[in-house]
Amino acid sequence: MAKNTMGTKLPRKLAQKMEIVGEQIRLARLRRQLSIAQVADRATCSPLTVARIEKGLPTVAIGIYLRVLYALQLEDDILHLAQADELGHRLRDLDLTSPKHPSE
Repeated sequence: MAKNTMGTKLPRKLAQKMEIVGEQIRLARLRRQLSIAQVADRATCSPLTVARIEKGLPTVAIGIYLRVLYALQLEDDILHLAQADELGHRLRDLDLTSPKHPSE
């Protein structure tokens, strides 16, 4: 039986999101007509690692994801993570509109 280490098992909802990211990276590679080996060579990692990324496995380090994105000329896509932050903006707006205590 495989040992399950902390941090490698994701909740189902997050695992599904990782699979979507992996599929998006796979499709980007295919659109560029690159093999897994070519991307691995450009990203200085193994073909097995690229295959793991494309499957959405959570054990691949974020730095490797960045190198693969760079190999696909998609490195700026990482800058879109948490960019919109709708919840954070709503919370800030609520705090700005809530009445303050006189002592503040």
